[in-house]
Amino acid sequence: MSRVEADDGSVEVRVPKAFTDDNEQLEFDALEQLENPDHHVESVRAMKLYNRIKEVLDALQCPKKFTLNDLIAPDPRRAEFFLGALLNFCLDREVRMSSLSEIVNEFNVLEEQRAELEVKILQLKSEISECNEAREREMPLVQEVDVKVKELCQTIAALNNQQMSLKTNLRKLKEKSGEMDEKISNAEFTLVQNVQENANLLSKIAQSPDKVQRALEEKKLVREEARNAERLAMQNFHEKTALVEIYSKVYKKMTKHYKQMQAFTF
Repeated sequence: MSRVEADDGSVEVRVPKAFTDDNEQLEFDALEQLENPDHHVESVRAMKLYNRIKEVLDALQCPKKFTLNDLIAPDPRRAEFFLGALLNFCLDREVRMSSLSEIVNEFNVLEEQRAELEVKILQLKSEISECNEAREREMPLVQEVDVKVKELCQTIAALNNQQMSLKTNLRKLKEKSGEMDEKISNAEFTLVQNVQENANLLSKIAQSPDKVQRALEEKKLVREEARNAERLAMQNFHEKTALVEIYSKVYKKMTKHYKQMQAFTF
């Protein structure tokens, strides 16, 4: 332990480094450095307190210098000044610590939120990775479906063309059917006329048998030709009707198949 006189006349006591440690208990080796170490325990504690107060006031840039006399035999005015400085420091520290506590709490909340967000991000990344893997696994199936869809689109286009062709053929057949109906009507009208003429001929047979016979033979020939024409017309009509029914059935089946293909595609 040494005493040093400062420029302003104050006395500063310096304690060996071993005795300025923050521990409250002095180490045995440090006490052995002094004579009668038991007599110096209180003085060492006082010096430790002095050094602590001095360090705090120096850190606060106190305009007045704290000396050992201010601790051992304090002057009321100087003691009030130093206590005020320490009190202001404590109050300011309390305010700052309070504001820092709020900031720390906010920071802790943000840290918790950040941790939660990181967990969510990891979960989302895992889900995205699973989705990518599933997409890669399903890619061959998707490609196969795309090929089938293209084939179906081509089939639908071909069916559309066939449907248009069937509509055209059906329209033509309907026109021919109308023509055949007209011919049949004409043939029926001719047949009625022939029946009437036959009745007239029968009434004239009694008056002139030879003349009537010749006229009858001529009428028979005409009637036979009319019947042949009618029979041929009916045969053509039945053939055309059967063909129309076939085209109608094919058209219905193609239309149903086309609708099913459209429903499967869309």
